[in-house]
Amino acid sequence: MTFETWIAFAALETMLCLVPGPAVLFVLGQGLVQGPRSAVAASVGILSANAGYFAISATGLGALLLASYGVFFAIKWLGVAYLIWLGLRALFTRPEALTVERGEPDSACRVLRRGFLVQAANPKSILFFGALLPQFIDPAGDVVAQMLILGVTSVVVEFVVLALYGGLAGRLRLFATRPAVALWFERVAGGMLIAAGLGMAAIRRAD
Repeated sequence: MTFETWIAFAALETMLCLVPGPAVLFVLGQGLVQGPRSAVAASVGILSANAGYFAISATGLGALLLASYGVFFAIKWLGVAYLIWLGLRALFTRPEALTVERGEPDSACRVLRRGFLVQAANPKSILFFGALLPQFIDPAGDVVAQMLILGVTSVVVEFVVLALYGGLAGRLRLFATRPAVALWFERVAGGMLIAAGLGMAAIRRAD
């Protein structure tokens, strides 16, 4: 893999990460409702799922997942259902319940687990790691080393982007000093998650 190829991959990864998708919207929602620490935990969960897909792609199983119509759409609709469920849960939070939750935010492990599930059920991850990532690999070179370089690059780029989004959401949360504002943030977070679920539903597998 040449340096130019690596730069092209890093640039593409950055652009893909900057476009708000399920992962970004989930991190924004966590940052708005529970602050930057929760956003970081969500980011770690998302990157953990990416690491799993990266390992699958490295073993060649990514192409099999991408080729399987049933597996692809099962993962897709599980992801859609999970995101919409999280969004509805936020939309219908009662004001009194929100007051309690703001005093006792979800544990980092719980948020990390949610982030992992959101990304693991995102079919775009299968498309990226199963179809796009191998295009940057030079078969004549050390394939394992190239996969590691691209994998580390992907993790670093996405963590930086998600941290920026989470930090922005955490800053906005500082304005939520009144219950009414906090409730509005909760509703916005719920709406973003539902929008992410609907966007995921529109993803189609390339034949």
